[in-house]
Parts: sequence; C-alpha cells; structure tokens
Amino acid sequence: MNLTLKRTWILSIIIAFVAAISIFSISPAISDIEFAPDQGFNWYFWKRPDPTFWSRISVWVSYLTHQLFIWGVIGWAQANRTKLRDRNKMHPINWIALVGTALFVALHYLQTAVFYDGLGQDLPVITSQGSVIILLVIVLLMEAPRRGLFLGVGTSWFSRIRPILLRYHGYYFAWAVTFTYWYHPMETTLGHVVGFMYTFLLLIQGAFIFTRVHSNKYWTFALEGSVLVHGVIVAFVAGQEILPMFLFGFLFLIVMTQMHGLGLSRSLRWAIGLASIFMVLIVYSSRGWGNLNEVLRIPIIDYILVFAFGGLLLLGQKLFGRRIP
Repeated sequence: MNLTLKRTWILSIIIAFVAAISIFSISPAISDIEFAPDQGFNWYFWKRPDPTFWSRISVWVSYLTHQLFIWGVIGWAQANRTKLRDRNKMHPINWIALVGTALFVALHYLQTAVFYDGLGQDLPVITSQGSVIILLVIVLLMEAPRRGLFLGVGTSWFSRIRPILLRYHGYYFAWAVTFTYWYHPMETTLGHVVGFMYTFLLLIQGAFIFTRVHSNKYWTFALEGSVLVHGVIVAFVAGQEILPMFLFGFLFLIVMTQMHGLGLSRSLRWAIGLASIFMVLIVYSSRGWGNLNEVLRIPIIDYILVFAFGGLLLLGQKLFGRRIP
C-alpha cells in the first residue's frame, strides 16, 4: 500500500482512540439520568426512564441517516469497482466514508449529551447482541476457505459460497455495526467506552472498502479477536461470574480457527495452544471442574450457526443456481 493509505489508516486508528476517550467528557451532561431498575433478561439498563417524542426521533433519524449513508457508500463502490482496481491507494469514496464516519461520531456524541437516548429504548438487548454474533459467524464462514474451521481443516467446505459472501457481506456488516452503534447512548462506563472504541474500528474497516487495508489479514484478525477484550471487560465491569466463559470461549475460537489464517509457524501455534490449555487448567482447578463447560459454550453456538448458515447458502445455491452479478 502507498504511504498515504498507510498513514491515513494509522491516523484513523489514533483518532478513533481519542474519540473513545473523549466519551468520558460527556459525563457532566448525563450525570442526572436515573435508570429504571434492572428487569432481567433482554432488558437494556442504560436508557432514560422518561423518553419523549424528540428523544426517540433524534436517535431513529440519526440511525437511519447513518445507515443509508454507509449502504450508499457500499453500493456506489460496488457499482464502480472497475474504477477502484488499485487497492494500494485511497480513493475519493474512502475519504467520503471516513469524513462521514467522523461526522456521525460527533452527531452521536451531541445526541447523547442532549437527549441520552438510543435504539435500546424501543428494542430488546438481544437484537444488538444477536446482530454482532451473526456478524462474527459470517466472518468464520467467509474465512473458512482460507484458514479452515478446525486447526486449519475445512478449507474446502464452504469455498463455493465464498464469492457470495465476499460480494454481499458488507451490507449486513454495515447494518449490524451501525445498528449496534446507535443502540447504545454514549455512556461513560468502561465497558461502553471500550465497546465504542471497537465499533469505531469496525466503522473504519468499512470506510477502507476496496483497499489493501480492508483485506489485511492481521488487521482483520485484530478486529475479529478484539471481541475477546470487549467481552471480558464488559463482564469484569458488570461483576459477572461468567467472565471466564467470555475469556476462554473467544480464546478457543482464536486457537481453534482464527490464528490459522496468519501464516504462523507450527511451533508457535502449538505454543499458543498449550499456553491456553494451561490457563484453563489453572483457572478451573480453583473454579471447579463442573464449570469447565463454560469454555465450550460460545464456540459450540458459533460453530452450529456456521454450519446452519453455510448449509442453507449451499442448499440455496444448489436449488436456485445463483450467479454472482
């Protein structure tokens, strides 16, 4: 990639970090919000107890505008892909996407400070969590032909549908990320701030469409694996007993699947795998072996969904003979 592309990428990450840290400065504007008591499963705690027409319309209009903007960027880029053949440089559409992303970050900051409302006011929390889970599952499915699913095995299982996923995944990813972004107000808890930092990086990934950045395997691995950090921090801040489930569940995915697309030596992969097993043994020797199933809960769900979605796509391809336009 050329120097401008590389510098813009690095600068974007730095700005994302600064933007995430700046969320703490919004605290005085939202300190008087008194949340309703937690009502358990599917309840989103961080929403204002007295929503108004204007607080709701502010977030829905902001979200829909942001969503249409990102879909428009993707649609234009795909329709004009012949103009974007040089993946080693920034294109005007990338600059538009980055500037637009920055403006929507500023808008969300302002909207939270004035209205403190999000899509979570009207939708259950499972909609936000589920959208991200499916995104991660699609990444596993899309990358399977390159790195396999189990210790490098399974590279040919879903190779037939990879062109479909490569062509259309951006629309779903853009929805999942944008929807989740506007689901939450810019709350100043550590879990929220880290979550917004993660979301900023995903938005940046989308802005670099049709460049080497977008397909850089180390960058995409970092984005995919960062859910481990986010999940652990959120569980820790919330004082949840199932913190090891997030830590070792996502670590299992890294060891079993995700690290095998990085070109690491066999000895290094063995070292990472053995170190992970050692950590599990240390933790569950005191936590109790009866809880060892926590390590497999997240991977089992993800792999089941991979084969379910992949199977449906393969079946649809066989039945309808879909061609990629």
